[in-house]
Amino acid sequence: MSLDRTSFRGIFVIVTTPFTDDFALDETGLSRTMEFCLAAGVHGVVANALASEGGYLSEAERRRAAEIVVGAARGKVPAIVAVSAPHYRIASDYARHAESIGADAVMALPPTLHPSTVADLKTYYRAVAAATSLPLVVQNVIGQGATTMGAPLIAELIAEIPTARFVKEESGYPAQTAGEIIRLCGDKLEGVMGGRAGKTLLEELRHGVVGTMPACEIADVHVALWNAVEAKDDKRVRAIFQRLLPLLDMESNYGMPLMKEVLQMRGVIGSSAVRQSGFRSLDAAARAEAAAILDDLSDLMLPAYAPRRT
Repeated sequence: MSLDRTSFRGIFVIVTTPFTDDFALDETGLSRTMEFCLAAGVHGVVANALASEGGYLSEAERRRAAEIVVGAARGKVPAIVAVSAPHYRIASDYARHAESIGADAVMALPPTLHPSTVADLKTYYRAVAAATSLPLVVQNVIGQGATTMGAPLIAELIAEIPTARFVKEESGYPAQTAGEIIRLCGDKLEGVMGGRAGKTLLEELRHGVVGTMPACEIADVHVALWNAVEAKDDKRVRAIFQRLLPLLDMESNYGMPLMKEVLQMRGVIGSSAVRQSGFRSLDAAARAEAAAILDDLSDLMLPAYAPRRT
């Protein structure tokens, strides 16, 4: 499916990469995760991004995960493959592979691991774009080791790189920055989506974003929220958003362990194993709180994926 102003809209989930209890790539679990996402009615999927633990996958695992996600999405929803890497030669290799398996676009952070100069950034993005004819989604984040770009620099990239037509904005003030990007880029830009788990979506909508890219563990709830947005039912939008926030707050604290625990509670994956370091696992109290929040959201969830009490 082509990625354009029409199709780049709504809930594009970051597909979590499941592992077995001994931390091997769980291909069956990844296929089940895709089944869940598609059943939830998502508008697009993204493989190998931050919430996919893309940086914790080997080269072979990244390629295989992309193949599973793109294959499952083919003919149903657009599939974007994140190709972020420390150097453009590595990212370009991932981009070529993404095109060869039928991805609809690639997405790239600035060079990972260490902050980059403006010259580094432009060389990197030009090289990634030159490696493939696919549309490029420029991703902007804040965090350790990240190079956070200002709206003027992103506007330069959009103006200078023909295939760079989309942005995922999740820096320090994502709503305002998204609005600045939209104003500076003009018609060349075909859409900006937010991130940050969707916590700032309502503010971002006031600045003109066309959707958000949250993690996938409650994809059906995010879709219910977006459906209310499209229906212009402001009362329902705010009601769903307020019910969703407690889980998004937990996600901001626990990160990947929370995403995996919820997917396991919902019967999507068999193990909550996480490779990413730096986060605490959920203890019994945290699991109980997550379960209570999920219970409160149950009427917005697919019955086949209702949380399972252990």
